[in-house]
Amino acid sequence: MDAKPIIAPSILAADFARLADEVGAIEGAADWVHVDVMDNHFVPNLTIGLPVVQSLRKSVSIPFDVHLMITDPERWAPGYAEAGAYNVTFHAEACENPVALAKTLRAAGSKAGLAIDRDTPVEPYLELLPYLDTLLIMTIKAGFGGQKFLPEMLDKVRDVRRRISAKNLEVRLEVDGGIAADTIEEAAAAGADAFVAGTAVYGASDPAEAVRRLRALAEQARPSHD
Repeated sequence: MDAKPIIAPSILAADFARLADEVGAIEGAADWVHVDVMDNHFVPNLTIGLPVVQSLRKSVSIPFDVHLMITDPERWAPGYAEAGAYNVTFHAEACENPVALAKTLRAAGSKAGLAIDRDTPVEPYLELLPYLDTLLIMTIKAGFGGQKFLPEMLDKVRDVRRRISAKNLEVRLEVDGGIAADTIEEAAAAGADAFVAGTAVYGASDPAEAVRRLRALAEQARPSHD
């Protein structure tokens, strides 16, 4: 596993009234910024949508890691790629044909990610890994920030890491939910190499320093045998 850990702070935990400043506070420290898009239909929460992403994209330069917790991603996801998102991740539970949507996203200019929610088994999706750039394992139930990390979800991470290694695939294995200084090492040791952290970054007095600390912990815990 040569890929250096990626830290992607989630703006779900940021101050929405000062979004551009909040993203600016982690530029230069974080690798990506994680943008949670929720439609109050696929998940019982409503956050930001395409217009906010488009205007934010103009004022910051950090790569956007857009996580679509929405129904009908086939209809909406390409717009985020066209808006300049680096990576667009949609949910397996919301999509009939993930491979087709992944191809559409790549053609629209972004990388393609598939998210697996807490209660969804990962096995049926392992065959799709060659068509994806990112696989996101939810370590909580999708929909709200600030939830407690579920260590039992790491079995899924291990399964995916084994498949990525066995097939020598270039796929980022991302975890999202309750990732903080006390959980990131466990997730990294299981094989994750991209980490979404919300409160752990934006609840800190120095968000950039919090990002650096998380990266150091993830680096330290990376399995060396890959």
